[in-house]
Amino acid sequence: MNILIVGTGYVGLVTGTCFAEMGHSVICLDINEQKVEQLKKGIVPFYEPGLEEIVKRNMANKRLKFTTDYKEGVSKSLISFIAVATPQAEDESAELKYVDEAAASIAEHMESYHIIVNKSTVPVGTAHRVRLKVEEAQQRLGKNVEFDVASNPEFLKEGNAVYDFMKPDRVVIGVEDIRVGQILKELYASFSVNHDRILLMDILSAELTKYAANAMLAARISFMNEIANVCEEVGANVNHVRHAIGADKRIGYHFLYPGAGYGGSCFPKDIKAFRTTAKRYGCTTCMLDAIEKVNQRQKQLIAQKIDQYFEGDLENKTIAIWGLSFKPDTDDMRQAPSLTLINILNEQGVQLRLFDPIAMDNAKLYLRGLEDQITWCQGELEACQNADAVVLMTEWKQFRFLDFSEVLESMKGHAFFDGRNQYLPEDMAAKGFDYISIGRKIAYANQSNLQTHSR
Repeated sequence: MNILIVGTGYVGLVTGTCFAEMGHSVICLDINEQKVEQLKKGIVPFYEPGLEEIVKRNMANKRLKFTTDYKEGVSKSLISFIAVATPQAEDESAELKYVDEAAASIAEHMESYHIIVNKSTVPVGTAHRVRLKVEEAQQRLGKNVEFDVASNPEFLKEGNAVYDFMKPDRVVIGVEDIRVGQILKELYASFSVNHDRILLMDILSAELTKYAANAMLAARISFMNEIANVCEEVGANVNHVRHAIGADKRIGYHFLYPGAGYGGSCFPKDIKAFRTTAKRYGCTTCMLDAIEKVNQRQKQLIAQKIDQYFEGDLENKTIAIWGLSFKPDTDDMRQAPSLTLINILNEQGVQLRLFDPIAMDNAKLYLRGLEDQITWCQGELEACQNADAVVLMTEWKQFRFLDFSEVLESMKGHAFFDGRNQYLPEDMAAKGFDYISIGRKIAYANQSNLQTHSR
């Protein structure tokens, strides 16, 4: 099929590239001319494993093109996917101005029957809004081209987006007309050859599904973080608890990992937008409120542990931070827990030595103005030089197996704060660290430290 993708962010570029990989003819459109010129050269504007390779392959095979021209994109396509940003507005709802602009621009250039599909994460009722925007645009232009609107929310994980699209757990399609559903089902047929993973439903249910899914995943993270904090107080081990409850098939292990809080472009924004939408309809959101409250508290937890360890004396201390992006395998710094930690430590006069394998350039944009207290390092060992403590904030694979004797030798102190529970407490203590993680007992390198920090 001939497809137009409006927007070349994570969702739009992955969607368009993967459709092209399956043999469809795809045009990806963006109003950012500089971004489009880069994409025409095969340069992907963000880090996503495996994406650049298939972008270049499908460009070479003439199945994937990039443009800023709506006339070219719409005229050559049967289906237009709107995959533009829906950032958080001042009232915490999803800002829909880019969706509105895309809908109006598509309407302006439609000359024959067209299907417009919302791929962006949008509140319930947005498909109806898009329909009205298209009708208004056509009325202004004196046009009356037949069209349909559908909802097809994305369920892609940053760092695993290509795999998620190519081998989806499910494809949710919301339509008003079953004939539109059949066209979109055909479009996705090659992604569900072994099992029919395509779920056809009404539009409102499809729109709500995306927010509900993200809220459920965020709830599991916040729940496990709250359990971890209880474990610390009573002396239990959260890893044992997690394994035991995850063994129940009704619960499972996914998203039951305690840590320093969730971040990224989806969960924080979507929880707020979901709450705002629900309240507009007069619904209470006790659980959604609690999910966000727990997460905001969790983002401050590592800073509190550092302050407690150093007994409030942090001025002029040097702390190394490993990992800055909100999760591994992405350079995305949006709402990253590391930013919360860095800002708190900065206010307390701490000198920071930072390293991330991929996200350094993006991190510098988010941390402008703090240059006097930050040293940007080229590796984890460099970051540790003369550090009073090391903090792991993002669990990149390269941090799993290190020569910790080298790490300790390069440090001034021996405190290690693990915001992702990557290591074993007893093992790290045996290596010479005062090891502080989440939901597990602190493991000190020697008994004198235990006595000092338990007072």
